[in-house]
Amino acid sequence: MPDGLAAALSLPGLWGLLGAVMVAGLVFGFAGFGAALIFLPVAVALVPPELAVAAFSVSALSSLVTVVPRAFGQTDKRALGQLLLATMLSFPLGVWVLRTGDEGTIRWAVSIVVLVTLAALVAGWRMRTAPGAATRLGVGAATGIVGGATGLTGPVVILFNLGAGAPAAVTRANTLVFLTLSALLLLPHLWLQGLLRPEALWLGLLLVLPYALGNRIGQALFDPAAEAIYRRVAYAIIAASALVGLPVWT
Repeated sequence: MPDGLAAALSLPGLWGLLGAVMVAGLVFGFAGFGAALIFLPVAVALVPPELAVAAFSVSALSSLVTVVPRAFGQTDKRALGQLLLATMLSFPLGVWVLRTGDEGTIRWAVSIVVLVTLAALVAGWRMRTAPGAATRLGVGAATGIVGGATGLTGPVVILFNLGAGAPAAVTRANTLVFLTLSALLLLPHLWLQGLLRPEALWLGLLLVLPYALGNRIGQALFDPAAEAIYRRVAYAIIAASALVGLPVWT
């Protein structure tokens, strides 16, 4: 058995990670966001943050098969490309923070970013900005720094997309595809800075099946007429995950 696989299988929190990633995939499938917001607060409480971020980025690639094909046709491709370009260029700084930062500080940052994002979503706050190229590049740059440091590529983009004035179907598709492709683009930066180790790769592969299964179930459950209910469920699960992941418990 490869050493990386043996290390991943021997992680004390493996079952917790498998359960968390399936719930994250389920919510992502029906709500169109929230996977990292749910998984990472729990994961960084169980394993080192750099391992959690790298493994989740690997597992999130299953969305390339489960949700992206259906969503891609509805995206605003120009807007999506601008966001992804700026995010990719700013990832190195964020990953450097993840690599060099204190583990406890990163855990606090993950939970705080999740709770602040959740509060903004529940309160209905949106980034009321003109969705031009310069704004998208700025949002993408901020996303790359926050996402590289915490694995949370969603918060800034979610709040921006919701306030950009696009139709709901386009907003949901843009967010789904951005979150998946940004996970793909994050992997080379993690590798270049030495964080994509064999243990992280194997753990990510172990997480793929439950994450993909959750995606499929969530997508099957999605009904546009019940979108408000799905959002409330997603918010409740995100809140529970953020509270569980607070460093005050361990």
